This record gives sequence, structure tokens and C-alpha cells, in this order.
Amino acid sequence: MRVECFAATRPQQGRAEKDNEDCFFVSREEPPFAVLCDGGGSAERSSKKAIQMFQKFCAASTARLMAEHDTWLGWMKSLDTALLKGPPSTFLGVALLDAVAVGVGVGDSRAYLLSRAGDCRHVTEGAAKAQLGSCKAAPFPIREELSPGDTLLLLSDGVWAHISLELLQRSILPSAARHFSDIPGSILDAASRHGRPDDMTAIALRIVR
Repeated sequence: MRVECFAATRPQQGRAEKDNEDCFFVSREEPPFAVLCDGGGSAERSSKKAIQMFQKFCAASTARLMAEHDTWLGWMKSLDTALLKGPPSTFLGVALLDAVAVGVGVGDSRAYLLSRAGDCRHVTEGAAKAQLGSCKAAPFPIREELSPGDTLLLLSDGVWAHISLELLQRSILPSAARHFSDIPGSILDAASRHGRPDDMTAIALRIVR
């Protein structure tokens, strides 16, 4: 199994890149994973801290453990406690284990699945809005079987709040015809057509046989 994963991020209009409160990390090692955090303060604070801790969790884990939801729940509990004294952060992360995306969502960052047939749906619908660092984080489980050609998207609220499902589909499908790496940037272009009132980040993952 080969996995393609690309990301793009842009700061709020008028804000410097270093002040972007979104932070992401993509690993193409086995098992590949991607994580997006949208925190308070600069990325050097809550969102970056959450991602750095998550990377350590993954490095000390195995693919078998990462396939279990209890593992992710334990990680989120640790992150919720670690961020208690600072700005809160959302968390949206998945690992690709064989042809299954396993992970969790905390807060209002969203995951969407675009099938190879062109259908698009919200994967994290119903997730609680409480963020890490609130002591009220309620991780939303993600477990999605992916077929070759399906695209899994991880979007911060600076993106999904300014783009409809229809526009999301329309921004993805032409990009997919060129190169998969174009998708995150195309999504950000569509979401920011009237400006960037917030930081925005998009991550796109796809299994290639």
C-alpha cells in the first residue's frame, strides 16, 4: 500500500506566517499518519505542543495499538491534561493502517471523505466542540475504510466554515485530474475567495495501489 499525503496552510489575512495558530504534521513512515491542530496563541504554543506530544506517542506505539480506539482515548486524555494551563487546541488525527483510517477528532476541526465516485460527506459530524486543555475533551472516534482513489480531508475551521460541500467537491476534482499535491492549495483558494478571516489548513490523504 502506498499513501499520498499533502498539506497547505495560510495565516489569517494580515497576520504573519509565524503567528499562524494552525499547526500540522504529516508522516509517510509506517504506519503513515497526519494530524492537524488549531490552537489559541501562536503555533509555538498549544497546537505545536499537542503535535509534538502526539509524535512521541506514535513513536512509542505499534500499528496494532494504534488500531485500537482506547489507545487514542488515552493519548487525548494526556493531551487534555498537558494543555490545561495554556490556550486550548483542537485535534484531528488519523493513521492509515492497511486500508483503514483510524483516529480521533477533538473540537471543531473537521474530516471529510470524498469517494472516487465524487460523493463527499462529513466524517466527524456530531463531534463535541470542547477542545484539548478544557478538561472536557470528548474524543470523536474515526474509523473509515478507504478504497483506492478515495480522498480523506482534514480541515481547520478557517476552511470548512467558508466552503460548502459542493464547492469543496468542485475544488478537489479538477485538482485530482492534475496532481494530488494540488488539492490542499485548491481547497484553500476556494475557501479564501472572499478573504481569510481566520488561519486555514487543509490536509489530503489518499491510498494508491
